[in-house]
Amino acid sequence: MKHYEVEILDAKTREKLCFLDKVEPQATIAEIKNLFTKSHPQWYPARQSLRLDPKGKSLKDEDVLQKLPVGTTATLYFRDLGAQISWVTVFLTEYAGPLFIYLLFYFRVPFIYGHKYDFTSSRHTVVHLACICHSFHYIKRLLETLFVHRFSHGTMPLRNIFKNCTYYWGFAAWMAYYINHPLYTPPTYGAQQVKLALAIFVICQLGNFSIHMALRDLRPAGSKTRKIPYPTKNPFTWLFLLVSCPNYTYEVGSWIGFAIMTQCLPVALFSLVGFTQMTIWAKGKHRSYLKEFRDYPPLRMPIIPFLL
Repeated sequence: MKHYEVEILDAKTREKLCFLDKVEPQATIAEIKNLFTKSHPQWYPARQSLRLDPKGKSLKDEDVLQKLPVGTTATLYFRDLGAQISWVTVFLTEYAGPLFIYLLFYFRVPFIYGHKYDFTSSRHTVVHLACICHSFHYIKRLLETLFVHRFSHGTMPLRNIFKNCTYYWGFAAWMAYYINHPLYTPPTYGAQQVKLALAIFVICQLGNFSIHMALRDLRPAGSKTRKIPYPTKNPFTWLFLLVSCPNYTYEVGSWIGFAIMTQCLPVALFSLVGFTQMTIWAKGKHRSYLKEFRDYPPLRMPIIPFLL
């Protein structure tokens, strides 16, 4: 059985970093990364990007050497992805922050609204309802991170945790400051507006959870297999008939409901920014589905039925 020789060069400088002799033809990129780490311990596998072209796409960990368009002497190009951190750690950190920060404002701890308001409680029912909804949302996210989500990639760049936390924590503090302020004014249309908004929020939260469960069941534990998601017997998943990423549709709907409930500008801005980012993600996933699956349902849009 013939063996391969693998030469690994720096993608920027073309400097030879490593030469691997007698590599098995069935060796995967993940195994090559492990061999590379032995000579360069500072670049652990999750930090490595190996590619066939200096400016090309990263090879997948499961790609097999003999199936790549290379000869028996293969040249791979290395890029350092920077320090990495697990997706679970990032999600837990960015979701626990808003939960804790919001409660600081809700309980009006000292140095926020002035001494006379320390640990006082709002007289408006909507303020307490908003706290319950906000807390429920982030507790749900934390539990889903621990027990529901299956990540196709184990890590992300460490710098992302600072960017993500600034976004989530900052907006949580901004909206919580106004919603729990002693001078907060309830919604214009009173109880009717709050009830309608609560219904939207609850329905969308249930829908979001249902989609996450459907996506979880689509991918076996420890697998990176991708399949076309289809509706199940759960009515909340029927939105898959019209959009590729109904979890984002429901997520945006939840925050719209929360914005209507609280009638708070920072919440509306958070919803708008979130919608913009989720639309970008949804379009990317939609393109990915179309490229990977020839029989992908043509009626689906990325995030909003028939429109976007």
